[in-house]
Amino acid sequence: MWAASMDRATLRSLADDRIEDARILIENDRWSAAYYLVGYAVETALKACILKFVADTGVIFTDKKFAQKCWTHRIEDLVRQANLEPRRGQDISANPTLDANWGVVKQWTETNRYEEKSAVEAKSLYDAVTDHTDGVMQWIRQHW
Repeated sequence: MWAASMDRATLRSLADDRIEDARILIENDRWSAAYYLVGYAVETALKACILKFVADTGVIFTDKKFAQKCWTHRIEDLVRQANLEPRRGQDISANPTLDANWGVVKQWTETNRYEEKSAVEAKSLYDAVTDHTDGVMQWIRQHW
């Protein structure tokens, strides 16, 4: 769960911090922890996007259950709650690399923290998220 008192700036900073933490873990062969933290960074970044959507639209006044739907760790649900699904659809249609990167990211779940991950899995997720041109985090930053 995430703290309701967190603001967008805090969530953005936290997402960037978790990416850096994951990089350090990868450099030290801590694959499982790195894998989990990279996914957690995406989750946190998407929650910053949700707060932007709320500020821009006032959706919490038209959908009584909106806030309740945000209490999730599921990447796809968070994309939906941030109203980013249509935009992502357009962008991945035009960019096969971004599409592939989202495909990798969609595999992450919060239950991965209980699993052993390989170097290939951790590096693949990290690269899909952090690619400076077509990475998922680069895309999210345009919307948070």
